[in-house]
Amino acid sequence: MSDSSRWCSVFVGSETGILKGVSLTRKQAFNFCNTSQLSRDQEVRVLCWGDPAESELLVGSVDGTVKTFSTEKGSFTETRICGDPQEGCFSGLAVLSGSGSGSSGSLVTCGEFGKLRVWSETSSEPALELDAGRNVSRMRQSPVDRNRLATGGKETGLKIWDLQKPDGPVWTAKNLRDDWLDLRRPHWIRDLAFIPETDRVVTCTGYHQVHVYDPSSPQRRPVLEVEYGEHPLTALSLPASGNTVVVGNTHGQIAILDLRKGVVRGCLKGLAGGVRALQCHPSQPLVASCGLDRFLRIHSLEDRKLQHKVYLKSRLNCLLLASRDLEDGGAAGSQEVKEEDEGEDDEVWENMERLEEKPKRKTTTEEGGEEEELQKGSKKRRKKGPD
Repeated sequence: MSDSSRWCSVFVGSETGILKGVSLTRKQAFNFCNTSQLSRDQEVRVLCWGDPAESELLVGSVDGTVKTFSTEKGSFTETRICGDPQEGCFSGLAVLSGSGSGSSGSLVTCGEFGKLRVWSETSSEPALELDAGRNVSRMRQSPVDRNRLATGGKETGLKIWDLQKPDGPVWTAKNLRDDWLDLRRPHWIRDLAFIPETDRVVTCTGYHQVHVYDPSSPQRRPVLEVEYGEHPLTALSLPASGNTVVVGNTHGQIAILDLRKGVVRGCLKGLAGGVRALQCHPSQPLVASCGLDRFLRIHSLEDRKLQHKVYLKSRLNCLLLASRDLEDGGAAGSQEVKEEDEGEDDEVWENMERLEEKPKRKTTTEEGGEEEELQKGSKKRRKKGPD
């Protein structure tokens, strides 16, 4: 195990409703749930920390509940109803305040149907409700100003909100320019993030585009547009430097893009399914990814090599990096982490027997066609006579 990844602990949310914890220092994985009561309604869609000390983890499920998980106790301590399944799944979850002593404080949730709500600690009714538009794919919170949020989705442009000014969005992006045929260009934001130490926001779209918006600029259209690959982009994350962005798509491709020059810096290999979540470590040159192939992977952003590859048995929707190792108390079950080397897969393919392609046998139709051509040629020669 490399020294650069000894810090690493990861929480992962799965389609089966299980919150999984992976301790790479101890090479163990834990399932934090009651496996006898699992259902698809408990599918984990979003994760976020409940406090800066990372003593609480908030888990948003498909059924509209937000569960509080204590990382110190290794168990769930509270469940709050913060949504309606008929309004779509959670597209974002954030915290405005938290005491870190068993209380999650005020929550901010956003559903796919665009209901942006603030939930106070003492009431079961939302303290504030805003309309972000339909088909919202992602809501993110600014790491600098916790009251500042950004939303976007399918045919729902980027909007920036200030919860201290709830009359409406403080900034709204303009539609993309028409293409060279003067046709309207469709738009579909799949993920977004605030660029550190700036007012800018970076987004990735379902049409394999990366856009950078600058609210301080006079124009409301993207100040930078980059295309990567040919498949929909599904997730992005910003490294600590802030000059690049890591994006993943539906075909398991991950790339590092330069936000200053708009070029591809490099690609990360080893994935076999669509990417659903990415997160860069805030200080280390590492990025964690998960998705449909049921693997948690951690790559180095310096040499782009695979550091860890852990099989977790379920399709994975989201992940959250921790700055300290996992506590295993109260876990429903644990397993030894089986790490796989990417070179093993290549060796298997290289050692497989090669099958030589047999020459294609002529079909009856082909043979009949050739015979007919020969007969036509023979008739022509008979009519001409001998040379």
